[in-house]
Amino acid sequence: MGWEEELFAFLDDLEGQAEAAFARDREAELADRMRAEYQQVTLAARLMASVGAEVAVDLLGVGTVAGVLERVATGWLLVSGAGQDWVVRQAAVTAVRGASERGVPDVAWPVVARLGLGSALRRLADGEERCLLHLVDGRRHEGVLRRVGGDFVEVVSGEPARVVLVPFDNLAAVQSRP
Repeated sequence: MGWEEELFAFLDDLEGQAEAAFARDREAELADRMRAEYQQVTLAARLMASVGAEVAVDLLGVGTVAGVLERVATGWLLVSGAGQDWVVRQAAVTAVRGASERGVPDVAWPVVARLGLGSALRRLADGEERCLLHLVDGRRHEGVLRRVGGDFVEVVSGEPARVVLVPFDNLAAVQSRP
């Protein structure tokens, strides 16, 4: 091999080493970017991507609720399972199994997903359905939702009728009663 061929082989080798070093640096940079971007993903975004999936949701004061994730909205979700529906306050969720690997950013959510917990509870109150309210401390109140305030719901139960006010912050979930 002549000196020109040796020189070109040497330069080719250097170029290959430079490309490999660039690829390693690029991979590390992409991994850092992916980690940085993932911190923008919220639990709600992962849940929104999971609508229609079978999930198991662990709740403060309740335990595990399993079923199909039917809806996700601002601060709450709806899980349908075994003949009953659960309106779950997201702040009471301690763990979720069965969620999608991806997330749906807030800007891609449907407009109705921007409705808060009060909207879901007003719908139950309008339907005068019997419900079981589960609190984060494990206590429960059974009755019919009557009115929904800005940060609480009224539950009517018993004879004579007794009204209990339940603050949203203490609510873990509302379970439909067949």
